[in-house]
Amino acid sequence: MRQLVKRIAYPFLSFWYKQSAKRTRIYREFGLTLHILPSVFHPGLFLSTHVFIDFLDQVQLQGRRVLELGAGSGLIAFVAAQKGAITTATDINPQAIKGLEENAKRNQINLNVISSDLFEKVSPMNFDLIFINPPYYAKNPENDLEKAFYCGEDFNYFKRLFEQLNTCPTDQFPDCYMILSEDCDFERISIIARNHRFLLTERYKKSKLAELSTIYFLERI
Repeated sequence: MRQLVKRIAYPFLSFWYKQSAKRTRIYREFGLTLHILPSVFHPGLFLSTHVFIDFLDQVQLQGRRVLELGAGSGLIAFVAAQKGAITTATDINPQAIKGLEENAKRNQINLNVISSDLFEKVSPMNFDLIFINPPYYAKNPENDLEKAFYCGEDFNYFKRLFEQLNTCPTDQFPDCYMILSEDCDFERISIIARNHRFLLTERYKKSKLAELSTIYFLERI
């Protein structure tokens, strides 16, 4: 029933979201005021970001070096910083980078912002923790907005992600956590992970509005 409702509602919701993403939106939560610039993933309209933030209560963050990879609005990075983490946020979208820098100043949060396509400009070895809220729908993105949702028809995002992570020496490998929705093709993603010597181990699971999201620990094998 849930999948049927989503298929019926998707065209209308997709059109509405694309229109709303053409303007700057203001989002307030967790004591933060964020200006979400056009084409940037809005954390308040989707469930995964909040599930990840709930999970942060189980992670020791004080004084640890945290990277939010593909941060979008950076809400996860900002909350981690509030909890005492030394935070870095990256994204490929220039509007996201601009928003991260402006919102860090606006909220007086020390955030290192880097424009990077995955680990192109950052090294996993420089962090203790890496948080990933990836795109997972199998379609080639056509613009910056779609890059937050689509991982490529051949799941190229995940192939590149695990390939780049695999270059990190085992003794310097950070703790990596990735969230996936029940809507994704988990079997395909897990096969790609195993092909690059990673196992996705379930660490946290939560349902919001009838959608189940799971956070996985990326375990080297």
